[in-house]
Amino acid sequence: MKRHVDGVTCGGCALSAAGATAAPLLWLSMPRTQRHLGGGFENEGMDLTVLLTELPFVVLGGAFLPLLVFTVLLRLVDWRRG
Repeated sequence: MKRHVDGVTCGGCALSAAGATAAPLLWLSMPRTQRHLGGGFENEGMDLTVLLTELPFVVLGGAFLPLLVFTVLLRLVDWRRG
């Protein structure tokens, strides 16, 4: 079985990779996350379990949310053409 890779497929993968990279960077810049990672006064509120509980969901959400929006937009454009 042949697989055809076109621009839409590559665009979706690139968008997913960009989202999976950008979401943790945005998550790390939030004041709440900085406090949990040791940015509070005298490490007040430091909680490193956020790396195991929140970070995987941030990466997955960053990867799948742009891909979902991209897919819905493509379906809408295809629906309007047909």
